[in-house]
Amino acid sequence: MLSRHWLSPLSRAPRLAVLAFLATSALALAAYAEMKIAVVDTQRAMMETEDGLRMQANLKKIFETKQQELDTKQKALESERADIEKQQGVLSQEALQRRVATWQQDMVALQQTYVQFNQELQAKQNELTQPIIEKTLGLIRRLATQEGYDVVVDKQAVPYVRSDLDVTDRIITMYNGGAAAAPADGGAGSGKADSTGSGAAKPAAPKAKPPGQAPAPAPAK
Repeated sequence: MLSRHWLSPLSRAPRLAVLAFLATSALALAAYAEMKIAVVDTQRAMMETEDGLRMQANLKKIFETKQQELDTKQKALESERADIEKQQGVLSQEALQRRVATWQQDMVALQQTYVQFNQELQAKQNELTQPIIEKTLGLIRRLATQEGYDVVVDKQAVPYVRSDLDVTDRIITMYNGGAAAAPADGGAGSGKADSTGSGAAKPAAPKAKPPGQAPAPAPAK
């Protein structure tokens, strides 16, 4: 029979490992509970600044102007299609086929114009948004340094946050030239967040309405 003294070190080892794990976890939880955390709705912070509002107004103006131009071209093609259908019994087969071919080419060109415009609008938005993103993120880092925040979480990355942790309005005030240290309603404090923040999300640019997929007028047989 093995002696009890020889077995005792092995039997104590699992218990010691569990105790060590619990002690480490307790220390980690204590350190986590002491972290000072803030929450920012980065997209709202960007879009509600003076620069963000101007950028949105500029994009809207570009979009609406170009959309009206494209809608006018589409209506002209719809009228042309209707006229071709009326002329089927009047025009020769050759003349009718030429008009149908021209109409189809114009419709394809219009569809390509819509695609190109959407690409240009997205590129313009990226151009106008990038400086706002950089300045907003810089102000978030400044506020974190000034207020001693260990972590600043993006609001869209977590399912729930306490309202007193939200410093979005403070970032907007700082961006627009207001007092950096002025607390928002309720202020910001320490708390526990469920996950880390994500990068600033860019708002989606408006998309031009594509032309309707109307069938081409059929030449008379």
